Formats: sequence, C-alpha cells, structure tokens
Amino acid sequence: MKYRPSRRTRRVAIGAAVVVALAGFNGPALYRFGSEQYHEYKINRPEYKADNGHWDMLDVPAEYKINTIHAALLHTGKVLLVAGSGNNQKNFDAKSFRSVLWDPETDTYKNIPTPKDMFCAGHTQLPDGKLLIAGGTKRYEKLKGDVTKAGGLMIVHNEDPDAPKTLPAGTVFTGKKNGKTFVSKDPVVVERAKKVFDPATGRFLRTEAGLGRIYVEAQESGKEYETGTEDNYRVHGLKGDDARNLYGIAQKLALDKKDFQGIKETFEFDPVAEKYITVDPMNEARWYPTLTTLEDGKVLSTSGLDEIGQIVPGKNEVYDPETKKWEYLPKELKLPTYPALFLMDNGKLFYSGSNAGYGPADVGREPGIWDVDSNKFTKIPGLSDPDRMETSLTVMLPPAQDQKFMVVGGGGVGESEKASEKTRLVDLKEDNPRFKDGASLTQGTRYPSGSLLPDDTVFVTGGSSDYRGRGGSNVLEARMYDAKSGEYRRVADPAVGRNYHSGSVLLPDGRVMIFGSDSLYADKENTKPGVFDQRIEIYTPPYLYGGGARPALGEGPKTIERGDTAEFKTKDAAAITSARLMRPSAVTHVTDVDQRSIALELTKTADGISVTVPENRALVPSGWYMLFVADAKGTPSEAVWVEVP
Repeated sequence: MKYRPSRRTRRVAIGAAVVVALAGFNGPALYRFGSEQYHEYKINRPEYKADNGHWDMLDVPAEYKINTIHAALLHTGKVLLVAGSGNNQKNFDAKSFRSVLWDPETDTYKNIPTPKDMFCAGHTQLPDGKLLIAGGTKRYEKLKGDVTKAGGLMIVHNEDPDAPKTLPAGTVFTGKKNGKTFVSKDPVVVERAKKVFDPATGRFLRTEAGLGRIYVEAQESGKEYETGTEDNYRVHGLKGDDARNLYGIAQKLALDKKDFQGIKETFEFDPVAEKYITVDPMNEARWYPTLTTLEDGKVLSTSGLDEIGQIVPGKNEVYDPETKKWEYLPKELKLPTYPALFLMDNGKLFYSGSNAGYGPADVGREPGIWDVDSNKFTKIPGLSDPDRMETSLTVMLPPAQDQKFMVVGGGGVGESEKASEKTRLVDLKEDNPRFKDGASLTQGTRYPSGSLLPDDTVFVTGGSSDYRGRGGSNVLEARMYDAKSGEYRRVADPAVGRNYHSGSVLLPDGRVMIFGSDSLYADKENTKPGVFDQRIEIYTPPYLYGGGARPALGEGPKTIERGDTAEFKTKDAAAITSARLMRPSAVTHVTDVDQRSIALELTKTADGISVTVPENRALVPSGWYMLFVADAKGTPSEAVWVEVP
C-alpha cells in the first residue's frame, strides 16, 4: 500500500517550502530585519548605554517643524530654533520666515513671529541675557543659466567734497562707450569727496571721490545686454554740478551667477517676553557674519556678503548693548564668511582659520591672534591641511583657563571634494603658539558638530566626507574627545546623517540636541535633489546612565559677580568634585564662538558647597551661565542658571 501523507503533514511541508523559497528571494531583507532587531536590542541594553550613551528622536508636532538653520539656548532654559526662509526660495518669495521656541523641560513648542529673513544671520548672547541677531538674506542666489538680465557691481563716484549724495532705487546708468543702460535695484548713499592736503606744507593736492556700491541690472533680458570691459556710466536725471560730480564705473556686467545678498537689520530676542525687538541696523549688510562678544560686553560683527552679494571688504563694526548702536572699527581686517573668532583671556581674539563658505581662497585664511585695539594680527604656524579649513569645527577646550583650542575636520574651498580627518590643537598660553596634530578621525569630515560637556569632554558628531553629503557621504559616527588624554572614544552612532546647516546644543539637563541637515542630493547617485532634514535628535551621554543618583544643587544666589564666592546648599557635597560655568550655545554653520566651560574654585561648606568665579572679565564675559557640578565619575547635576553681571 502506497504511503500518503496526512493533510496536516502536507500543509507543513508546503509552508516550509514557501519559507525556503521566500528566504531564497529575500534572504538579504530577512537578514537586514534580523540585524536591525538585534541592533535595537543591543543599543537599548543598560550596559551599552552606560558605555556609549543613547539617541532618541524628538517628536516635534507638524506645525512646529522647520528647516532649523540656527539654534540658541536661552537663560529660561528654552531653545530658540531659527529657520528664517530655511534655504527655501519659495518661503523667501512668500515672506514666510519661521522661528520656534522649544522648552526641553516640558517638551512644548511655540511659533515666534519673525520679522525678517534671518536665514544665515549671525548671533551671540548679550550680557543681559538677550540674544543679538544681525544680518540675514536680502536676495537668494541665481545660478548661471537662471540669470536672464545682465548685471553686477556699479561703483558710484561723488566728486563733491561738500555733501554726500543719495541715489534712489531705480536710478538709470548709461555707458559712455557701450551705450548700454542699467538700473539700480536699491538706494545708495555716496560719501562726499575727500580733500587731500600735503601734511608738510598744508597745500591742497587733490580730491578723492567718495564711493558708493550698488547692484545694477539691464532693463531687458538677453545676452546682447552684457558688457565685456570697464566703462564710465552717466547717471540719468541729474542737473548742474551733480551731473558733473556723480558718475558710475563698472567692470563686466554679465549673466554670471549672482550670489546671495545680505541685510543690515538687527534684532534682540527677549527670552522673557519671547519676541524679537528691533534695534539699530548695522552699517554694512551681512549674510554669513560672525558675532563675537568682546571683553567689555560689546559685540564685534565681521565678514559676510553685502547687499550686492560681495564679501564685505574688511569693514568690521561693533554693537553697544547700552546704546543699541553700531560703530565701525577704525581699521579693517578681511576674513572669509563665518570666521571662527573667539575672545581670549587677554581680551584679544583668536581666529582659528575655520570658516564657512565665501571669500577668496588666498585672503584671510591663515589663523592667528588679532589685537582689535591695535589691529595687529599675529599669525600662528603649524596648521595641517590648511587648504581644508572651510566648514571645520573649532572649540575652546575645557576648562577655558587653559586657553587650548581644537580644530576638527573641514573641507576645501567651495564645492571641493577635499575633506580633512585631522584634529589640530594649539595652546595659546605658550610663548610662541604653534598648531600640532592630535588624534585623527577615521575619515575626512566636513560640518562636524561639537558640544562641550560638563565632565570636560567634547561631544563630536555628524558631518560628511564630501560637500553637502554628496554621494551619500554622511558620517554616521559620534565620539567623545577627552581634553586631558587627547583621545577620541567612539560612542553610539546617530540615526540621522548631518551635514550642511546642522549643529548641536548642550541642554541644561546635560543632554545634547542635534538639528538640521541640508544635503545637496537625496541619493548616492546624485540624481535626486536633497530635502532639508527637519528631524531633531537628542543624545543622552553615558554619564547619565551610570546607575547612581546625580548630584543636585539646591538653594543659592541667582547672581555671582566676578571674583566673588557663592554658596549653594546640597546634600551631595561629599560626592561633588568639580564645578563649571558653561556659557550657552548660539550655533549655526559649524560656528559656535559663544560656548565655553570655566572651571570654578570649589570648597565644601557645612550644608553644601561654595564656588568662586574668576575675576578676569575676558575669561568670564558678562551674561547668563549654566552652573554644573559633577562627581568623581563625571556625573553632572542639572544646571542652575546664574548671572554674571
């Protein structure tokens, strides 16, 4: 008798055959599924978190999702996220400018009315706790091929020594040789002419024309309206002396690419009122400027692209928070856009060479120490990969008293494929400071983000090995840098690739917020346009998974003057071994010159601890700080906000 399998046996056999067949077709998918499940299991194990930390995605409601370009931690503990138009021309054309305020403690959000396009502005923390934001976008770039009207820079000359002249938007210029006509897009003030005398005899020598710069374009579209050489231009509508004294000179006016253009507008963001307050505009329009707080609490604004899309030619200016006004520095220094300029403990400025985006490859790229008062710039030698400093990260290593700086990664000028894996270190306390190489990253990295942590480590994450993540080159790695040992330690990998327009901010609870990413392409083959990544991640460092209780600070003063000692109650005094004042971040485009970690003298009291703030005003700029204490394992308290007046 022939054996016939039972119906159940046949079903099991058929099912097994189907599984085998599916496995044959989808083996890689099943493997990925299994690998992903195991990865999730591994990264969520307590021992893994204690060694590597953990990443979580912030669940941002749809109405508050923006293209975050800028982020600043405020002394209320909230984070101001700023997009402006968010590198989106449609938003710019619609005048849709966005800012969102996020409260990490309650995980709540608030839309903030945003008066101007603060996309690619500069910002810094002010002594009174407000945030200064200056500059932004006047006009988006036009790539070659998209430009339909010939245009460019017109230098307007004024030979009248008695008065400046104002030409309104729409002023018409006609070339004396080429006969072609161009129209100004904005008003321009042309300074009065300067009379030059012989200093020895007092005799009048000559008159130097006053100058004004303006962007002009042809009235009609077409290549036939381009010009090839320099020409003098007659200004329409002028009579008498003005017709003789005022004229334009322009080089080539063509259909070339037109860069972004900046604005002069300046605002203070009030963290208590939670709104922007208009103050006096800068003297120069700026797009991609750096704002650096000086020893006296005033703010220096440097570089940027001006209202005609050219780099501001060394005209740096200072904002006085008391008068709310700007004044030019008496002397000029030319730097590329978003230069990394840090206040040193002697009141001078350290320029690391880090920058982001625009400027000649051979002007203002060398690092050094700038004495603003004398305008003396002393170069610092030894920098490795000096041609790969664009989009590099610079941090003042903790504690700030050591005056040691670290420069991480970076790329070649513009859209270069070059990227550096170098970490360069410099000790400004040395008699003759010189850069030295430190521990390297595993690959060349542009746009790395870095946040100082209260245990004196530096959290370094993200970036890409090619321009704007081109070719799927995002670096999905994170590291802790130990300033004492000079070594990196790999920690948990982020889930989101971060390149252009990304950054990180230390939060008062000791976690780190990471935002932004603006990839040029959405695929490795570079065939699909990129989409701005609006996701925000939170990294919880290993020190918050140690298993023990965090030290906690209790009652204490809200204000501590430089040189003073303040007492704080705590039940954890016996465990506390260090105290740090940490200046909150204001970060964009890999540039955060605000953050610094200042070591405080620490002693134990009967019912707590006392801390002493250093007397040096340049080391401890006036403003609000997070006060962290930590135990011997580096486990930090939650921050207490204190003001240094």
